[in-house]
Amino acid sequence: MPNYEHVFICRQDLTSVQAETLAEEFKGTLAENGGKVIESEYWGLRSIAYRMNKNRKGHYFMFKSNSEAKAVAEMERLMNIHEDIMRFLTIKVKEHKDGHSIMMNSRNKDEEERTD
Repeated sequence: MPNYEHVFICRQDLTSVQAETLAEEFKGTLAENGGKVIESEYWGLRSIAYRMNKNRKGHYFMFKSNSEAKAVAEMERLMNIHEDIMRFLTIKVKEHKDGHSIMMNSRNKDEEERTD
């Protein structure tokens, strides 16, 4: 099965629990259509470079998945319809890299510097 990375941004007025629930719904959509989420990351509530739908911040998520194209298309269709999703991007990759993404690594590094 092809490998994909999905990044999406939820509205800032959602609580982190609501945003996590929304991410679980999209994981379920992939699973229902024969896909498998290998890893998911919540990058937190982050500032956006420019206003989107009157929002200056958003909850960022990333999934790494092995899915057929129809599963990805269904998830993207539902994201397009859902009013709490501001933007999404799906990229097909040859293979998933081990470990966390750059965003999580930089976040962990920032937290370590604060504690020192």
